[in-house]
Amino acid sequence: MLQRLFRLPSWRGSLRRLGIAVLFAGVGSGLWYMEEREVRERLSWMGVPTWERLTPLSLHRVLRNDGFLVGWSDVRVSALWASYVLRADSAVDVGERPGFRRDWRTLWPVTPDSYLRSGYDRGHLAPNYAIARVYGPAAQRDTFLMSNMVPQRPELNRQLWQRLEEVVIDRFVPRLGALQVIDGPVFDADFTRGALSRVGLVEVPKAFYKILVVPGDRPQALAFVMPQEVRGDEPLDRFLVSIDRVEALTGLDFFPNLPDATERALEGQVDATGWGLEAVANLPGRFD
Repeated sequence: MLQRLFRLPSWRGSLRRLGIAVLFAGVGSGLWYMEEREVRERLSWMGVPTWERLTPLSLHRVLRNDGFLVGWSDVRVSALWASYVLRADSAVDVGERPGFRRDWRTLWPVTPDSYLRSGYDRGHLAPNYAIARVYGPAAQRDTFLMSNMVPQRPELNRQLWQRLEEVVIDRFVPRLGALQVIDGPVFDADFTRGALSRVGLVEVPKAFYKILVVPGDRPQALAFVMPQEVRGDEPLDRFLVSIDRVEALTGLDFFPNLPDATERALEGQVDATGWGLEAVANLPGRFD
């Protein structure tokens, strides 16, 4: 009896410490969730991409970076999408290109040397120059994480894809004020066949998409799908598609928080009115 009385305070103290630990863990988790939700809302208008239907291939994680989000698949060993917002009222000087870096958050090791002698470039999803212009040097460094890289043929990466990136930041953003951008790879519809086409561990895409949206009550959108096999000098408007087409190719559901009527109008058609795309579709790249 006496021993039991002496143990009681110790038992109560342990219970109190456990309760305090649980409280701090709950508060910390709540604060993290609120911050994460705020960042996602800021960098992904109307919700991060989700899936039309769930399959083992739809398992992915959202990696948060300075200035952009990446949907990372440990099955594909690749990003499925990158989401970022570009604004005309945020312009800073662009510094030196940083070096490529491995991202410790990826399950499989993808290093800066993973594409060596493969015939593919390390192609950016969230673009170095545009992210640096809007978000600064720290964000620019994050664009060189290997989780933001995808295997792209040189003619695509250095010419056609780069020309589109330049038109977006140099022409569309100053003219329209703000743009939500989501881009990513299009993989082979046959996963077994696609899984055999890899650069190191990274699955090689068949094509790439880029979706541009001017947010607002009456949003405007453009979407492109560019295959790996291009010359590089094609007009940009040759690759226009609807957002519905991109969803059919990828299985992703973009802007899932849009009201149904707005979603149908925005995603179901190809409408380049007001973008001035024809005037810039054949512009040479900055380094051509």
